[in-house]
Amino acid sequence: MIPLSTLKEQSSGFLVGNSCVFVVEFIKVVTSKANDTIETLFVQKTNNTFSDPDVYTWNIEDFFALKSRDYSPNFEISGHKWYITIKPSGAGDNGNFLSLTLNMKKPHTLPQNRAILVEFSICIKDQETGKHKKRTGRCQFGENSTKWGWSKFITLENFKDPSYGYLVKTKCCIEVEVAIIGSSKMEPIAGSSKME
Repeated sequence: MIPLSTLKEQSSGFLVGNSCVFVVEFIKVVTSKANDTIETLFVQKTNNTFSDPDVYTWNIEDFFALKSRDYSPNFEISGHKWYITIKPSGAGDNGNFLSLTLNMKKPHTLPQNRAILVEFSICIKDQETGKHKKRTGRCQFGENSTKWGWSKFITLENFKDPSYGYLVKTKCCIEVEVAIIGSSKMEPIAGSSKME
């Protein structure tokens, strides 16, 4: 810990151009205890990730031909199969938004009671100026959590506005970047037993 006055002092080098970066490194964290189990989450340091980020690009030739829910072709990143779900009219009551999610194709291929921690981004490419619409998340994929994303990724009004370049005539481009940065394991608590 450092005093606030030291942090604000220009000569300290902590504050540069009104910005300061804080870093927290977790190596092993027990995240939850419920139903006689402990879930242990392992997160790697950012410079020693489980896998380097990899990118998949989905070029959609005719956005207007998509169904109310459509899917990208399956793709493989870091030894796992994935696909993107797009809902051109949003999810549920979000009819004025485009919805995008990243899905794990076969979570049952993970070892029993295991999950992976994934850092990912989904991006709608601006095909005109390069000012892309990008959202980033960090979440856990496993048997009980197979998809993550945004039901309100972007308004349909902005997506279809030609000045943004996301939709050119009927074409759009969606890119996903995925990196596995950790894993988790569910274990029974020693000495506990479940009544059937």
